[in-house]
Parts: sequence; C-alpha cells; structure tokens
Amino acid sequence: MTDETPRGHAALPTGRASIRDVAARAGVSVTTVSHTLNGTRFVSDAAKAKVHEAAHALGYVPSEVARGLKHNTTRTLGMLVPNNSNPYFAEIIRGVEHHCYGAGYSLLLCNSNDDPQQQADHLRVLAERRVDGIVLVASGDDDAIVAACKDLRLPLVLVDREIDAIAVDLIEVDHAAGGELATSHLLGLGHARVACIVGPADLRPSQQREAGWRRALERAGVTPRADEIVHGDFSPQGGAAAMRRLLQSTQPPTAVFVCNDMMAIGALHAAHEAGIEVPRQLSVVGFDDIELAAYTSPPLTTVAQPKEAIGTGAAGLLLERLREGRTAPRRAVLQPQLHLRASTARPPASNAMMIDHALNTKASK
Repeated sequence: MTDETPRGHAALPTGRASIRDVAARAGVSVTTVSHTLNGTRFVSDAAKAKVHEAAHALGYVPSEVARGLKHNTTRTLGMLVPNNSNPYFAEIIRGVEHHCYGAGYSLLLCNSNDDPQQQADHLRVLAERRVDGIVLVASGDDDAIVAACKDLRLPLVLVDREIDAIAVDLIEVDHAAGGELATSHLLGLGHARVACIVGPADLRPSQQREAGWRRALERAGVTPRADEIVHGDFSPQGGAAAMRRLLQSTQPPTAVFVCNDMMAIGALHAAHEAGIEVPRQLSVVGFDDIELAAYTSPPLTTVAQPKEAIGTGAAGLLLERLREGRTAPRRAVLQPQLHLRASTARPPASNAMMIDHALNTKASK
C-alpha cells in the first residue's frame, strides 16, 4: 500500500474522536474530561491542560446533541419556509439567523417547495431533531399542516401567514394596509383603472392585500371590473402571464398593483415585451421591496416590508417564549411603507389609446 497523502500536507483524521479517546490520551477519567470541557466542577490546572491538549490533538468536538439531551435543550431552532429561492424569504431568514447567532443558538433551515405535505413532513423531522422551537412560514393552512403543528408540542412562531386553527405567536406586516397604500398612491397620481395581480387565492396575505386594493378603490368611489383582477403564483412567470392577460383586456388598465415583487418583475417584462413603456404608458407598484426591486428597469416602486425586522422579531418571540414559558399567544403586526422609485407616474390623457397603439404595433411586427 502506498501513502497517497500529498507531500507537505497532514493527513486528516478519518474517525470522530470520542470523549473516551480524549480521556485515554490525557491519562484522566471520562468524568474529568466532561467537567473540564463543560466547566461544571473544579479541575486542577495540570489536568485541564492535559485534557485540552488531548482534545486539540484528536480534533475532538463535543456532542451538542448529547449535551442537549442531558440539559433538555439543544440550543437549536428550526425554520421552515415555502421557497428559499424567493429573495423575500431569504431576507427574513437573514434576520432570524442574526438573532439566533447573537443569542447563542444554531438554526436548522428546511424548504417545503410550496408543498403542504412536504412542509408537514419537515415539521416532524425538525421535532425528531429535538430543536427547541420552530419559526414557520406556512405554505397554506390545509389539514396536513394544521395536524402537524398541533402534534409538535414545541414552541412555534408563525411568520407572515396566519393559521386560524392554531393559537400560536404570529408576526406579520399589515398586508391590507400595504395594499391600500399602493393603490392609494396610484389613485392619487390620477389613475382611474387600477388593476391588481394578486397571489394564490388560498393564502391569507393574498386575500389581505387584495382587500386593501378594494378598500382604496371603494374610498375613491371606483368600482373594479371583474377582468381587473388576475391571480398569479408569486413567481416572475406568474406575474408575466397575469400582465399579458390584463393587457389583452378591451379596456387595459393604466396602472397595476402587483402583490409581490417577484410577480412585478415578470409584469415589467411582459409590458416591455408588448412594447409598453413603464411608467409613461403604464404604472406598476410591487410589494415586499426585495433588494432586486431597486435594480429593475425602471426601478420598482413598491410597498416595503421590514423583512429583517420580521425575522429578528420572530426569533425574539420564540426565544422569549422559551425563557418565560408563557402560554398566551402574542401577535406582532408591523407597518409597511411605500418606497417610491421610477415605475409610477401620472397617466397621460390619452393613456388607453397609447396602450392600444403599442399592442397593435407589436402585433403587426
């Protein structure tokens, strides 16, 4: 057999050292190693030095799981999101991670791919990993998720999406207020036909943002037509498809409130594809204020959610519950803000004719 370790490089250990290995190398008892590493009892300086030298030489890493089982805590939280490729969730995750790190906790992250059954399965896996609590952005509120949440017997904080059937802590933005904020801005610019590209009909944030859109229109004395609301799936592809449908209307809108930024990016693409200039011919407002929103063409006016604050707040609620052991659920509702950029403007007097002309010109090419 030949030694295949590159010259000048030390071979990496191939097995995980145990506490017994450390004790044998240091010439002390397992109990002495345990007390040295955990600081739970007096150990002489000479014995400590032997233990630390042996642990370093062997690359020994204490088992947090075993330590957690002994003290009934793993100092680990679980987090479950519907789609970790969505920048909105990534920014919330960053807030949760930041707070966990500062509090001395680790975070296990799972992605459900917008599948309620997969989400229910991940919840059970996190419980089996003995996490101390879970931050959950739900994929929906169907029976599988509700049953999995009720079976957890762990502290749980919901983010962004409420589930009526379970009484747990919740942190979210005021979605209806955000929808009203976006629509009122467009109405204030003089737009009379403000359409809405809303998210999946079964998700609470979609329903609440649509309610805010309707409330602003009602306050302005505007009655929306049935073809002025189109459902998407919170993806750029869904936003593009929804915008194409709106532009094919006999009376296309002069402005569109899109219920998340990912769909708004797709909507901008569809407008450009149709030869429609934003905002000269069509105004667009998004929702979330993901980092990409400032770099679209044109930069997107959007309703900003305090995403990192939502993440740190969720982790804070969970750790507070772990420390205090309270039973009454808490609800934290944060207020959105409108971030004005370059995708909205006053409508030209002949806006509808301009859109029709752009569509006809594009079709004839």
